[in-house]
Amino acid sequence: MLFTPIALILLFITGDLSLEWTQGLIFNILYLIYLTFLPIIWRGKVIGKRILNIRIEKLNGESLSISDMIMREIIGKFILSYVTFGLTIIVSALMVLLRKDKRAIHDLLSGTQVSSE
Repeated sequence: MLFTPIALILLFITGDLSLEWTQGLIFNILYLIYLTFLPIIWRGKVIGKRILNIRIEKLNGESLSISDMIMREIIGKFILSYVTFGLTIIVSALMVLLRKDKRAIHDLLSGTQVSSE
């Protein structure tokens, strides 16, 4: 969701609809910071989740902490996907499709779930 407005702005400025700008190290670091810290500030939401009216929440009902989000986003998504050459992304997608609680690997590691409001 975040990419679409940025890509459209770049299309109007450059005339090119390339997403190469999403491949750099600086962009990936900034995106990880966005995914890790904004849900703490916005009570479990990032821009896309706010639009879809869903949120990340702890299973025990407590507020999200920085350690929860580091486990979820940095370790559970980013590091595991690199270490397993993307295999955990496929497994997580299947888990969301097949599990009743729709929790993926990163949710199991961090004790979180995504729920609708």
